[in-house]
Amino acid sequence: MRPVLVFDWNGTLLDDASALLQTTNAILERFGRPAIDLDTFRDHCDVPLSILFRNIGMSESEVAAVDRDGSAIFHDTYEPLADNADLRVGARAVLEWVRQEAASSIIVSNHIVAPLVAQLQRLGIDRCFNDVLAFESRVAQYKTMSKGERLRRYMEQNDLKPESTFIIGDMPVETDIARSLGLISVAITGGFVSEARLRAAKPDHIIHNYHELLPIVRARGFFH
Repeated sequence: MRPVLVFDWNGTLLDDASALLQTTNAILERFGRPAIDLDTFRDHCDVPLSILFRNIGMSESEVAAVDRDGSAIFHDTYEPLADNADLRVGARAVLEWVRQEAASSIIVSNHIVAPLVAQLQRLGIDRCFNDVLAFESRVAQYKTMSKGERLRRYMEQNDLKPESTFIIGDMPVETDIARSLGLISVAITGGFVSEARLRAAKPDHIIHNYHELLPIVRARGFFH
């Protein structure tokens, strides 16, 4: 049996924590609020991002202004910054290895399909993925089904077995999804939340870069 590797995108495969921090600080500046540093960002980041904005002290009216017009303020700031972001260390090698082994790689993201696919093409890794599951548009973001429900339906439709499915993410939400669906959870540090918050979620495995992922998959009986 070949494994299925389900990857989050932002902060997990794409090294865009700095881009999201810069976007957050641009939004804070817009409302006359002081900038935050990366540690503060990682202590408070959550999804939907309106939770992050509330956590760092923005008012309900300010959060509503950011949410307006499909979060145009956010996306118009973030996307050009994301265009300069690279993959996390070791990610490309892992994706190529999985592709060569004819195993499945899937992205399940809270981002939006079109800009995500554009990033995969920019980085030359679009051929590494069987599917990209994400929101259809800016307007639909966080308003239709959750990541966990999207993945659950996909697994059901494609007859994927939980015991051979790994989910890799940089936030506690991926560990929560793994727990609810019976998947193997791998949390990667250095993304959008602190290592302490990742550990508190109690994932099956914690890694600091992608060089540490394949030994875990092998230890679970795959790729021998």
